[in-house]
Amino acid sequence: MKNKMAVLMISILLISLVSVGCVENGDDGESFAVTDMDGREVQVPTEIEGIVAHGSGCMRLIAYMEATDLLVGVEEYEHGDPTGRPYRLANPQLADLPSVGPIHGGDMELIAAAEPCVIFRASSAPEADDYQERTGIPTISLEIGDLDENREGFYGSLRLIGEVLGNEERAEEIIDHIDSLINDLDERTENIPDDDKPSAYIGGVLARGTHPLTSTYGDYAPFTFTHTINAAQDVGSGHYMVDKEQIIDWDPDIIFVDMGSYTAGTTSLDDPEWQDLQAFENGELYGVLPYNYHHINYGTVLANSYYVGSVLYPEEFVDIDVETKTDEIYDMLVGSPAYDHMESDLGGFGMIKT
Repeated sequence: MKNKMAVLMISILLISLVSVGCVENGDDGESFAVTDMDGREVQVPTEIEGIVAHGSGCMRLIAYMEATDLLVGVEEYEHGDPTGRPYRLANPQLADLPSVGPIHGGDMELIAAAEPCVIFRASSAPEADDYQERTGIPTISLEIGDLDENREGFYGSLRLIGEVLGNEERAEEIIDHIDSLINDLDERTENIPDDDKPSAYIGGVLARGTHPLTSTYGDYAPFTFTHTINAAQDVGSGHYMVDKEQIIDWDPDIIFVDMGSYTAGTTSLDDPEWQDLQAFENGELYGVLPYNYHHINYGTVLANSYYVGSVLYPEEFVDIDVETKTDEIYDMLVGSPAYDHMESDLGGFGMIKT
């Protein structure tokens, strides 16, 4: 009985803290309803001057939406090394904000103490309900999505953030820009005959950590956007760990290596069994930037696509300086170029010599 009473009192206290915080942040008491990415109807204040973004990939969307100035707390993860995350490189001030708990799960008391008026949460409906019930703070469930089959989920989340924060124009600006880049990649490569296309493989892809060369994607977006023959296309969508023997059997013409795993030493290219692959014999090994780093690096996916295109189809990309294009993409999404940082920390685009 005493434990139940203690839980009730804490809940009341947290809700009180949140209410005070919203009043102090200028909430006029008015609200409106939005439908989040899990179909939940949530009442949010019309004036929002304090937010928290929680869950893998969520902070990246807030940075894209130019809303980092509204943050009143961040996951402890954002206090650490910004390597591999252009959104974090562009926003060093995030390290100075109060912590709202660990990367997975958060801390309800710390979230409430930060006094946000809204929580954006990359989660499922039950998790969002739990956050909202335990803190008393309107909690918006986002879908991080990707640039492939779940692109509409990504775009929908951007539009939802824009609706909540009154910045719908920024969401459409991002979506239009990304669509224009994907269309450009498509137009440059769609008419190349299959007979003129080399087969390619992406290895060492980061996915919740670094991995060996056997880590790959069957639907690697930079290959999809450039109409490239993916040697691993039959394994299915998403991330896969394939057998070494399978790569040897595929014997791709060209191999791209995720530099996040390569510079960490997890992806070794010294294995004697790799040396007979034609990509190794012909020196067709190339580094690309990490596809994933605290979820999908959308800007990096697009930058990698231009680099892949320039390697495989140089005539179609003769007008593109890939490093300049990469900084243009980062600048548009997070407000700052980041290629030099990425190259310094992880290794950049280029041929890998073994």
